[in-house]
Amino acid sequence: MAALDAVILAGGTARRLGGVSKPDVLLAGRRLLDHVLEGIGALRAGGGIPAGRTVVVAPEGVALPAGALRALEDPPLGGPVAGIAAGLDTLAAGGGTAAIAPVTAVLTCDAPGAPAALPALLRALRAAESDAGVDGACARAGDRAQYLLGAYRTPALRGAVAPGGRPLRDVAVRRALGALRVREVTGTADAAADLDTWEQVRAWRG
Repeated sequence: MAALDAVILAGGTARRLGGVSKPDVLLAGRRLLDHVLEGIGALRAGGGIPAGRTVVVAPEGVALPAGALRALEDPPLGGPVAGIAAGLDTLAAGGGTAAIAPVTAVLTCDAPGAPAALPALLRALRAAESDAGVDGACARAGDRAQYLLGAYRTPALRGAVAPGGRPLRDVAVRRALGALRVREVTGTADAAADLDTWEQVRAWRG
């Protein structure tokens, strides 16, 4: 695999956190978003995943490090499916750098351990290279596929979130990404665990 782009969803209303900016919530002295960005960066630097670009779907008020691209659905608050489409549009526009990667990872800022699952997801996807019917690989927690922690063939992902080139808004993730043919990877439940409440933030152990 020559390259792996990443879309990190960092928008939304964070109602269960009292409406604060979820990517800016501090966890062990670092923002939730930084846990995810740094995890991806460490894997790329160490060869655990291929190089690529990262786009963060977040409003202007969320600070991003140098090198990270920004996207936001228009109008905002269109849901995670619309956010993925916006991220893919930014990557397709070039972001000033490389061509579109053949595979795109999808993660959320509120799952600080999410990057740890990427090597296993990519191995599962590589193992399915001879199967043209497989569109990606995603984490599995309990009896549920966790589509927002996945590695997808970029054309298939784009077709799921923006069929006919029109981004879907206010559509459930399971309805849009559930139409893809994915390998569900076990042993990834811890990485997929998200922090939706202050109790979960306080109880987190990295």
